[in-house]
Amino acid sequence: MATKRTPSFDSHNPATGEVAGTYPIMSAKQVSEIVAHARTASAQWQKLGFSARKKVLLSWSNVIINRIDQIAALISLETGKPVGDAKLEVSIAVGHIGWAARHAEEIMRTAYRAPGLLLSNMSATVQRSPLGVVGVIGPWNYPMFTPVGSITYALAAGNTVVFKPSEYTPGVGMWLEETFNEVAPFADVLTTITGLGETGGALCTSGVDKISFTGSTRTAKIVAAQCATTMTPVVLECGGKDPVIVAVDANLERAVDATIWSAMANAGQSCIGAERVYVDERVADKFVELAVQLAETIHAGAPGDGNYGPATMPSQIKVIQSHIKSAIKDGGRCAYGGPESVKPPFVQPVILLDVPEDSAAMREETFGPTIIINRVKSMREAIDLSNASSYGLGANVWSKRQGKKIAAELACGMVAINSTFSFAAVASVPFGGVKDSGYGRVHGPEGLLEYTYARTVVRTRFNVPLNLLSFKRKAKEEKLVITLTRWLKGRFG
Repeated sequence: MATKRTPSFDSHNPATGEVAGTYPIMSAKQVSEIVAHARTASAQWQKLGFSARKKVLLSWSNVIINRIDQIAALISLETGKPVGDAKLEVSIAVGHIGWAARHAEEIMRTAYRAPGLLLSNMSATVQRSPLGVVGVIGPWNYPMFTPVGSITYALAAGNTVVFKPSEYTPGVGMWLEETFNEVAPFADVLTTITGLGETGGALCTSGVDKISFTGSTRTAKIVAAQCATTMTPVVLECGGKDPVIVAVDANLERAVDATIWSAMANAGQSCIGAERVYVDERVADKFVELAVQLAETIHAGAPGDGNYGPATMPSQIKVIQSHIKSAIKDGGRCAYGGPESVKPPFVQPVILLDVPEDSAAMREETFGPTIIINRVKSMREAIDLSNASSYGLGANVWSKRQGKKIAAELACGMVAINSTFSFAAVASVPFGGVKDSGYGRVHGPEGLLEYTYARTVVRTRFNVPLNLLSFKRKAKEEKLVITLTRWLKGRFG
């Protein structure tokens, strides 16, 4: 009798198209069983306490950094990015593991709240408890750094985790589970499931206590709808159309260097990568000149050859190509590169100028090594145009004196002043966006608290004659409360 073959899929090296690995497509039943095991393990993981969990996570971070060459090579194989970029990604991820491990206890400590004068005989506290099992659905562009921003913070808070990596980078996901299990005190604390979209959908409806998703806004809406059927809360970290604002007093050399890197690094496949620049018209010519000069020195290629790699997801090539063409059709012009720069699986650098704001190239996320530079008459205009987007993830501001003022008016979750990507590397600050860029936060204290729930405990410390919560309450007691309320004018604390 023939044995039933387990469905599987291949991951590929995007630079060559060669098969990088073969992985099982896990069914909804398998996902449910894995979540059930994680549920059982969660009670043990919580009982370990902060100190023991901290030791496990720090041991894991040591394993990762000691094998950085191994994991960087795997990331490079599955994404096509240069090994040096992969190592940088791993290093930042390790920093987040350490921060979450060391700060979880302090951030989740019981908080004491003032009960107010009318209830001064009460003790009011807020406790933080882990949710139980957290499902993490990760992206392919930063297959280690991004999911670790959810996995580690959820684990540090006392949850177990079931991780579904992208079908483009399943090997990285499996490596994370395997290395964690080397230091884990028991099984099922971190489990990786592999498969396609259906497997991710099964995780959404499996009964996990929260889903943390990173990916496109379109897919995020599907995830949110699936989770709604089981009242499963979600953290959604979606795309962006991140603006760069360049003031007249900016250091142009630094601004250009950072902006071109932000736009082109990782083949432009960064949700917080620069996509549109609003530069003061008084320095625009110089900015464009420097940008073109820099673009001439970089090129796409396979790891070891190019400054950045191929498009990891082949279908993105069509989006990049259509945006370049629509920008030109709508009245924009090419300062460097153009439609001919698209040579699958690679896209060489493209710099576009004066693209109308209503062009698809300005409104939709391109996710490729292109940048649009538009001139503005004032910083007021730059701010208004930046905020007009349906996205609100990150932004960069370049100014020696106006940076904080401009940043305070931007409708986005993160702003870097005279730097780029810095908010992703600082573990103590939250990462996330607004509008179509999602909701909820990873990283920092907010990222830890995302994977907990608040429990309010109010305790009577001593009894007082005034008992308002009773059928024995007297009219004179009600009158006293009203008198006190008028006198205090809402100042109960």
